[in-house]
Amino acid sequence: MKKLTITLILILTAVLYGCGIYSFSGTALAPDVNTITVYNIENRALRVNPALSNKLTEELKEKYRKFTKLRLTNDNGDLIVEGQIVSYETASIAVTAQEVAAQNRLTVTVKIVFTNVKYPKESFERSFAAFEDYSSALSLDAVEARLVDSIIEKITEEIFNATVANW
Repeated sequence: MKKLTITLILILTAVLYGCGIYSFSGTALAPDVNTITVYNIENRALRVNPALSNKLTEELKEKYRKFTKLRLTNDNGDLIVEGQIVSYETASIAVTAQEVAAQNRLTVTVKIVFTNVKYPKESFERSFAAFEDYSSALSLDAVEARLVDSIIEKITEEIFNATVANW
């Protein structure tokens, strides 16, 4: 009985993984979707972090490379991701009794155009935003690199899930 159970689990796992409908990375790609093109995410924000565009683009590519069967191509992929950073802002979010900012927030907003060439109904244009808070006792310059890394991780996860995980 134990051998039969193990055999059934193995067969079910092979069927689910092999059919291309579901993978254990959480992606839901049709079997005939094989390539993806990730164009450079341009920085169109009023305030510009010079490293943000390249970091975001490269992290997106790495996420698709690691967690899907998709092959990255420079042009004409079955899936196309393009977009722009539209906002890079800091704002005070917590004010003390002396009307001094106690906490600040760095927010990044990215507008993404996703095109599924083979299944156009899955295409979309949407904005993704993420933020990190930091103490106003610290300058943005002192914490910016750490904040940006965390924000990029959040945004790439959201874009990845919206494009290939259908979440």
